[in-house]
Amino acid sequence: MMSDVPAKKLRMNESGLVFNVQKYSLHDGPGIRTTVFLKGCPLCCAWCHNPESQLARPEIVVVENRCAACGECRRVCPFGQAATGKGPLPTDSAECLVCGQCVQACPTGARQMIGEHRTVTEIMEAVLQDRIFYEDSGGGVTFSGGEPLAQPAFLKAMLEACRAEGLRAAVDTCGFACTDILLDVAGLSHLVLYDLKLMDDTRHRQYTGVSNAPILANLRALARAHRNIWLRVPVIPGINDREEDWRAAAVFAAGLQGIRQVNILPYHKLGLFKSRRMNHPCSLERVEPPSLERMERAAEIFRQRGLDVKTGG
Repeated sequence: MMSDVPAKKLRMNESGLVFNVQKYSLHDGPGIRTTVFLKGCPLCCAWCHNPESQLARPEIVVVENRCAACGECRRVCPFGQAATGKGPLPTDSAECLVCGQCVQACPTGARQMIGEHRTVTEIMEAVLQDRIFYEDSGGGVTFSGGEPLAQPAFLKAMLEACRAEGLRAAVDTCGFACTDILLDVAGLSHLVLYDLKLMDDTRHRQYTGVSNAPILANLRALARAHRNIWLRVPVIPGINDREEDWRAAAVFAAGLQGIRQVNILPYHKLGLFKSRRMNHPCSLERVEPPSLERMERAAEIFRQRGLDVKTGG
């Protein structure tokens, strides 16, 4: 099935910085989906479960337990001979060009490149391989990150290509972007997954690095223009798990027309393990995932406001 996007207008050579294309995803919208993760985010959330997505440039990481200390990375690197110390080349060297030669030379796969520029054509080739799963399950493609709205030209080109192929597409966003960009992208999306992290602006700044004022304003604007929004509310113990936090978010959400579902998402430690691998500081070393009882209490507070609530997903 083709859509109303003329083929001659598709920008198949448009490129974007992508760090993962995850097939058979079950948690980024309805049905079986392919999730395309775009690199770069304006937020720096303390609990981020994709810390590799934050910087808007390619990075090299080392999986230490795979490293054989063979020296190949030093041999092929233009600056390898001048690097001090032994073992694998450091990934945070000021001289590193992120050329990827050390990644290609590593015999054990210990060195990995996170993020590469991919064209719409390349991503669509991967996406269309799973069309049968989308059709059988009511699924489709989800663009996540990072923050996909930080790459609007590429995101729009991808959404137009999906539409031309009759694929349902969703955008997963933190909402921190120009309103015009958000609404433009939403007009091409069957579903918008929208994060609502904290209603208190002071704590939102403390734990994400930005104000929530534009995020809330954008959600209001989006709810007036789009009728299929899934609100995603993370639960991070000690940060946003007070009942007054949930009540404030529930009252706000209940006043918006476009909210079709609220997903209450438990904090997990995957991001912590990734941060260690990437030598990124993390302030949540001692934070444990919330209990099932706390998750159900959060869900109940949203249900009391007449909202359709799902835990997880």
